[in-house]
Amino acid sequence: MSQADRVSQAGRVPLSVLDLSPRSQGASAGDALRNTLDLARRTEKFGYHRYWLAEHHLVPGVVSSAPAVVIALVADATTRIRVGSGAVQMGHHTAVTVVEEFGTLAQIHPARIDLGLGRPAVDRLFATANGNGQPPGSDQPAAAPAPAAPAPAATVIDGLLLPAPPRMRVNAERLRRQFALVGYRPGAGDEYGQQVRDIQAFLRGDYRTAEGERLTVPAAEGADLQIWVLGSSAGVSARTAGELGLPFVANYHVAPASVLEAVRAYRDAFVPSATFDRPYVMVSADVVVGPDDDTAAELASPYGLWVLSIRSGEGARPFPSPAEAAAHRWTPEERALVADRVETQFVGGPATVVRKLETLRNVTGADELIITTIAHDHADRVRSYELLAGEWH
Repeated sequence: MSQADRVSQAGRVPLSVLDLSPRSQGASAGDALRNTLDLARRTEKFGYHRYWLAEHHLVPGVVSSAPAVVIALVADATTRIRVGSGAVQMGHHTAVTVVEEFGTLAQIHPARIDLGLGRPAVDRLFATANGNGQPPGSDQPAAAPAPAAPAPAATVIDGLLLPAPPRMRVNAERLRRQFALVGYRPGAGDEYGQQVRDIQAFLRGDYRTAEGERLTVPAAEGADLQIWVLGSSAGVSARTAGELGLPFVANYHVAPASVLEAVRAYRDAFVPSATFDRPYVMVSADVVVGPDDDTAAELASPYGLWVLSIRSGEGARPFPSPAEAAAHRWTPEERALVADRVETQFVGGPATVVRKLETLRNVTGADELIITTIAHDHADRVRSYELLAGEWH
């Protein structure tokens, strides 16, 4: 019996945690990291299945920029919960560096480390900003811009909102400078599928170069490491996960409009593997739970302002307080820019949020849900996870 079968037969699908190590307004990076360690210990006691760390760079409000390092700290601070990345952004890394880091972690913490792999959509953002289909600095001839397609309308399927995708503002030159600092190469996303295969080969110990030379990564060989693929569309990530028989995470909290397309593409491409004999899907959700619906709404009120800082191109700001959020005067353009994320955040008392998560699970067919929660006060974030786990289990 595969791991997927064992988990699915346990009853209601497992809940896991995705943590960005968010920094609140007025807090330090050290505060954010200490809060991450505390939240990991607490959510392990609450019964969550995994604790994953995101990877974000050069933004004031997110401290999870070195996931392998933080994963090591979290794994040492806990005893049972699986710990992993959600996700390592392969446009910034090589297969060798990733497998060395996570192989080392898995040797020290066997059967507890997950390697979630992501593919930054940077090239697409660059092309959108340029309007010519090429990333900045590309020496390829510019293609004629395609005619603008009508924007898809929002739909509701069996109670689940699939919002219209946003019209993003992208400063291509700023993005180019920032991603260059973290080692991104234009076009690196095209290498993603091969990078995943190379990581698998290093773990098996049968990697060979194009010339036939065998190379080994001693820290990785035989490591009990589970590979995941994260994706936001029906593109390369979903197909790669399916073709390799790997588990897949569909990002409802980042790209809610395309979650069903991503899941469908993964399942259509799935080929059974040694570890998964059927597709295994985890779906992410942005959640804030309070003791009642009104309290939860107040705790979640800064979320739109935080998303606005991301969508307007400045990068995630330190998470505002409810008072700061209440003082902001919104323009119609700003509200439209964040509407898809705000409208798909699951906010309310425990029973309210559980109903919404059950809808997400039923519509997507998810085998597992991964929850990300941000609040200005750490105690409110911990309490949100506690209330959700109590109602879910």
